[in-house]
Amino acid sequence: MLFFELLKALVLGIVEGLTEFAPVSSTGHMILVDDMWLKSTQFLGSESAFTFKVVIQLGSVFAAAWVFRHKYFEMLHIGKYAPEVQSGRRSKPRRLKITHILVGMIPAGILGVLFDDFIEKHLFSVPTVLIGLFLGAIYMIIADKFSRNVRNPIQVDEINYFQAFVIGLSQAIAMWPGFSRSGSTISTGVLMKMDHKSASDFTFMMAVPIMLAASGLSLVKNIGFIHLSHIPFYIIGFLAAFIFGLLSIKLFLTLIQRVKLLPFAIYRIVLVVVIAVVYYGIIK
Repeated sequence: MLFFELLKALVLGIVEGLTEFAPVSSTGHMILVDDMWLKSTQFLGSESAFTFKVVIQLGSVFAAAWVFRHKYFEMLHIGKYAPEVQSGRRSKPRRLKITHILVGMIPAGILGVLFDDFIEKHLFSVPTVLIGLFLGAIYMIIADKFSRNVRNPIQVDEINYFQAFVIGLSQAIAMWPGFSRSGSTISTGVLMKMDHKSASDFTFMMAVPIMLAASGLSLVKNIGFIHLSHIPFYIIGFLAAFIFGLLSIKLFLTLIQRVKLLPFAIYRIVLVVVIAVVYYGIIK
């Protein structure tokens, strides 16, 4: 096993961790970094390389689950986060409940079951990802412009079931590769008059369970492609994605209320140009 191959696994894990929950499309970055540069299929094989990407995505998902663990505990009334009981009465419950998360998961869950194989076979190409990157950037710019006119934006604990469903519907739209799950759902939340931080919080809390289910299912389906000699790659990639996922999510949640979505949208458009130049050989 070559040192540089392990280094490639580390780099891919870092890229996944930094981009999975930022509204910049982890798929677009994987195309640029892996398909056009590191080429993990050359040392893992195509099936094992796909499984490797599932594993490192799980690293990012576990990072998000860890960041929001207290909020999940609150919604599930676990341990010290359960509502206090005083004089035989419960304290005022939080508005955001686990049922809001479940309602938001419905559209993507149904469409994922119906169209996952089709999307995987027919939409994972550079041209389709470029389209998703660009259209997602435009959507983010529209949402940012809309937010300037919103007074008294909705907080995450004030979300209702209709808003949760609409945001979940936009998560289903993000099944188009390159569109970005977080980019589309945060933008939709902002268009539903939520502030950027609250839209981000709900986006991440909603994404974790459905991504765990989707990645877990993919891992089970492809478990036979994991070879013993590849285990070190998987471990390094997973840990890198988890650690850098923690850093990325915390940094993003700190920045989003200050800088909004526009800088990320501009970055996406630049990424479209870079990928197009490399892929189509415009500059040789």
